[in-house]
Amino acid sequence: MPNCVGAVDGKHIDIQCPPDTGSMFFNYKKTFSIVLMGICDANYCFTHVDVGAHGSQSDGGIFENAAVGRALLFGQLILPEDKSLPKCDVNFPFYFVGDAAFPLKRHIMRPYPGHLLNQRKRIYNYRLSRARRIIENSFGILVSR
Repeated sequence: MPNCVGAVDGKHIDIQCPPDTGSMFFNYKKTFSIVLMGICDANYCFTHVDVGAHGSQSDGGIFENAAVGRALLFGQLILPEDKSLPKCDVNFPFYFVGDAAFPLKRHIMRPYPGHLLNQRKRIYNYRLSRARRIIENSFGILVSR
């Protein structure tokens, strides 16, 4: 995707329940976990990792509390200047791709919600999904090692 600088997602790492933590680490999969929040580039290289969030938190909430997420949302993360899209004179910001758990912001793109989408939105969701596949594959490579 043009102007995409990385893909972001969270990976649950199963753990034994720490003592006296209640449901803080209990996730939607009905297991206890900590979350590894990662950003990777198109070459499957992690450019940022944040480890240790409670499994009960959402990916979007974890990202907003991570250092890179706060820097991005407050405009403190250094990204390239806006650049025109291919075959177009419209300047567009550089951005990260994420799934529906992430907020739609100037530098974060996420899929259109719902199922009754027109063709342009379905094509966009498909292309965004292909770009997001990089982070999913990066986690798979990491876990296999």
